[in-house]
Amino acid sequence: MPLVRIDIPAATPATEAAAISRAVHQALVQVFGIPQDDLFHVVGRRAPGELVCSPRYLGIEHSDKLAFVQVACSPGRTVGQKEALYARIAADVASSTGFKADDVIINLVETARENWSFGAGLAQYAVADRQRPGS
Repeated sequence: MPLVRIDIPAATPATEAAAISRAVHQALVQVFGIPQDDLFHVVGRRAPGELVCSPRYLGIEHSDKLAFVQVACSPGRTVGQKEALYARIAADVASSTGFKADDVIINLVETARENWSFGAGLAQYAVADRQRPGS
């Protein structure tokens, strides 16, 4: 159920934007084990000056060609799984686009399952959780 927001420079070609989205999704499928059809991405293109980042932070050099990736998902992954996800996303974006791995900034936001609706005004996971034994 991850909801992914990707913010990239406005000048990014559509092919690179699509490659970033694919890289993030495949990393989530392979590292977090989400279903292949669990695909919900918002790709935003930002004008110059709308992506603001320190040129150097924690020993990492950043350029003007940044990709901010925010993943909202349910809690329950280990720190090791999160680290593997970050590494996989950065490496796969760098290998399939002109973005450097150092310029892929990732933020994971964990939210309870009942905070999601996938349409029709229903809290599908809240209903499923109530129907589980012991809930």
